[in-house]
Amino acid sequence: MTHQASPLPGNPASGREAESPLADRIEAVTGHGLAALRAYRNRGVLDETHARLVDEHDALARAGASVDLYLRVLHRLADGALPVDDALLTRIDRTVAALKNATTARDAAAGRVSAALEPLEATATSTTPGPPHLSEAEQRALLAIAGGAKLYQHLLSGQVSVTAASGTRIPYAELQRLEAAGLVARDTTHPLHAGQPVTLTDTGRAALLAARRPPTTSLPKPGARPVTRPSTPARRR
Repeated sequence: MTHQASPLPGNPASGREAESPLADRIEAVTGHGLAALRAYRNRGVLDETHARLVDEHDALARAGASVDLYLRVLHRLADGALPVDDALLTRIDRTVAALKNATTARDAAAGRVSAALEPLEATATSTTPGPPHLSEAEQRALLAIAGGAKLYQHLLSGQVSVTAASGTRIPYAELQRLEAAGLVARDTTHPLHAGQPVTLTDTGRAALLAARRPPTTSLPKPGARPVTRPSTPARRR
């Protein structure tokens, strides 16, 4: 059972994330920005490795915000607006100590993000075949199942189909194809008339995440010169 990460205050695609070298590494290896990964995390699309990566980076962002807070407090205390006395010096000492602790916590959080990134980067550079390619219909079905779904059999008609939490219905034949491809699994310990839970497998999550990556734009090779057509000579009058 997956748990939802606590949302960060403010815009999830903050400037801190955009400028973070770790955020750049995350987008390079997953093909998604942190805002998109967090949305997939909350929908249950991500596997355990990707979900842990998102959670650890959220913790890093909170730790970085604490460092920024204590830096602002220290700057306000030392800007010369307050009288220099024992009370001020005590507040400065306390703020410096808090800043040191916050920095230690931030660096530890950055180490955990790097540790969560390493297996993904190792997989990206390996020669292991990637996840299977999905059609648009398969993508829609897997997205619906990721939000929660059950396989039911109607007591009167005997018709079997999948009903997702969003209200989407998936034909039983489509479910069988997804099962045969190893993309979904169902809990057969529950009776059909009560509903058998259907969930994504790790293979299904990986395939869906890969399919939802934005297309990359091919760049010209270094040193390649643009092809130009010869100019048409002007006609003589």
